[in-house]
Amino acid sequence: MTTTDLGGRAARGALSTGVGLIIRLVIQLSTVVVLSRLLAPRDYGLVAMVLAIAGIGDILRDFGLSSAAIQAKELSFAQRSNLFWTNTAIGFLLGIVMFALAVPISNFYDEPALVPIARTVAVTFLLNGMSTQYRADLVRAMRFKVVATIDVVAPAAALVVAVVLAIAGAGYWALVSQQIVMALTALVGTAFIAHWLPQRIDRTAPMRRLYTYGGSLLGSQIIGYVANNVDSLTIGHRFGATPLGLYNRAFQLLMNPLNQVRAPSTTVALPVLSRASDTPQFDSIVWNGQLVLGYPITIGLALLAGVAEPTVAIMLGPQWQQVPPILRLLAIAGIFQTLAYVGYWVYLARGLTRELLQYTLMSAAIRIACVIGGSTWGVVGVAAGYALAPALAWPLSLWWLSRSTRLKVGALYSGAARILVVGLVAGTASAAASWALRDESPWWQVCAGGLAGLAAVAMVVLVLPPMRRDVAVLRRAGKAALRRG
Repeated sequence: MTTTDLGGRAARGALSTGVGLIIRLVIQLSTVVVLSRLLAPRDYGLVAMVLAIAGIGDILRDFGLSSAAIQAKELSFAQRSNLFWTNTAIGFLLGIVMFALAVPISNFYDEPALVPIARTVAVTFLLNGMSTQYRADLVRAMRFKVVATIDVVAPAAALVVAVVLAIAGAGYWALVSQQIVMALTALVGTAFIAHWLPQRIDRTAPMRRLYTYGGSLLGSQIIGYVANNVDSLTIGHRFGATPLGLYNRAFQLLMNPLNQVRAPSTTVALPVLSRASDTPQFDSIVWNGQLVLGYPITIGLALLAGVAEPTVAIMLGPQWQQVPPILRLLAIAGIFQTLAYVGYWVYLARGLTRELLQYTLMSAAIRIACVIGGSTWGVVGVAAGYALAPALAWPLSLWWLSRSTRLKVGALYSGAARILVVGLVAGTASAAASWALRDESPWWQVCAGGLAGLAAVAMVVLVLPPMRRDVAVLRRAGKAALRRG
């Protein structure tokens, strides 16, 4: 495949995942809006307590083998089958472990209701383990439209079930059922479309390189997960289910949709960059990828930070009035996390899993220190620590990357600086317009804040030539995505 073909596949893959992303965002926001009015903060807090711990097991279940399969230059059917059985076995064993740990988890949080929740959630480990290599196979084949469709259908089906159960008065069981339905739907969808069944384990197939890659990546993923969830663990342990429920609503409103933007970007970037790793096109794909990912997300998060109060009033209702300051801080965190995300693509595409582990250890230490230190000032202090950590770690991420690869990170620094300037302008204008209409309807505040922020961005683009060049890059990427063939 030529470098031109790779660029085209990347652009068309971005279009497919982008369309699916928009639909998933609508589903995600619908979930937040509807269920927040049917369930109490404590319901969300209880389920969040379990999921914060269960997520570690979900990373162990993957064992980094999905990325290992995607980035492999060649992958035989025997290797693919062996990976399937490995992920399935790990998922099964982790499900048993989660079932056994239900009581200790309950004791850690001092919440007896967590025992049945944890034991039920344990089922998802097996379901997700079985679907891991089916999904990896679709991504490896660059069937991005199919992957995007599955990523829409699974949460949509889960939302329907959760809403029905919430209306029926099931409480937190509606959220537990949502997790199981989503995992089951994803398994059925990926297995049906991938259209293959694993063969018996082939002990002659060369697996060492795949397991080594996955094992090295696993360490980074576990450390990153613990660092990313130290906020929920700290709040749940120190302050209880209801404060965690409030924090979780802010997180769900912002970070979950944000992750649904960034995760598909890796789905597209990893196979493309893996194939272009030894070509001159590699650097330009990374640089342009930062602009394509960074500008829309940063502007969107900046606008949201500016209109946080009216947005919460519209979407969550009066029982969530303590959420806006948390939401603003998480938006800041999301911006800096996104700027560092492009480096993650490079680590994976070039197989730099050991270097990624070393950097992850450093950034995890920063985040854990910031969050635990911030918890002295309550839930808002935790959110402030969560925001400060990526702002400190992001510059280090590119510096660390420059030690491991010949990628010219100077262009990434300058591109990120322009993105931050635009985000600052957008957020300031949005907040000013919202504040000026603080006595009006929340809908008017959101509309005014959004329009003011976008107008300010347009003025910056018109005045500064570097911004206009970035817009040209975005325009070319959009045209390439729409181009057929």
